[in-house]
Amino acid sequence: MTARNDTYALMQQLGARNISLDFDEANTLRRAQLTLHRWAEQECGDGNDFSSWAIERDETTNLPYFCRYPHAGKSYRTRIADREVGAIRRVAAICKAHGLHYYYQGDPRGCALYVSNEPLLGHNYTHGVAC
Repeated sequence: MTARNDTYALMQQLGARNISLDFDEANTLRRAQLTLHRWAEQECGDGNDFSSWAIERDETTNLPYFCRYPHAGKSYRTRIADREVGAIRRVAAICKAHGLHYYYQGDPRGCALYVSNEPLLGHNYTHGVAC
């Protein structure tokens, strides 16, 4: 399946819930979901035989850093672009323009973004359309 087909499939799912978005808006939601999902995966972290790594936010500035923790030696962190905030900003703009609600679920084991005509709370976010 291609990205274009994935966007058309999302448009069809949204249309089934009476949510009408054009191709570019649906594609923006789909791509934002991919970005947010990858961000959540990297926040959980990963590792190999030599080191572990994860995205962490500075507690005082809230800026994101890619942190590396070698199993031998000193750990270090590198400032990275805040893709999470940018993706959420794009989603919020589309939802505001169409009177929609969204929920960002930061667990990487499932879909990261849900959209609905009705408010989505933490206990019922799956009632929305998974982007």
